[in-house]
Amino acid sequence: VQLQASGGGSEQAGGSLRLSCAASGRTFSNDAMGWVRQAPGKEREFVAVMSRRGLSSYYADSVKGRFTISRDNANNTVFLQMNSLKAEDTAVYYCATGSGWKYRGQGTLVTVSS
Repeated sequence: VQLQASGGGSEQAGGSLRLSCAASGRTFSNDAMGWVRQAPGKEREFVAVMSRRGLSSYYADSVKGRFTISRDNANNTVFLQMNSLKAEDTAVYYCATGSGWKYRGQGTLVTVSS
């Protein structure tokens, strides 16, 4: 499976960014899709996940109420809308799928300045 995240960049605290991830190589609608992130010097952490058909989603407490995950199964794409960004959201963000998020692909860097 190939996963390519995009949409990262630099933003001021309180701002918004929207990440996209294009998937290929598997039947996209068969898989739950998620986002994980890794900040400099820290371990990778779960951010959000959406079920195969988009009927349910779950978020890390640190982003709940600020981030929204969505997916477009027709176009094999998953999104992460990030609002009210904080400096602690600075990280490389990866879209991911599979057991233990074993498929992650290239990430996209998000830098939030306070």
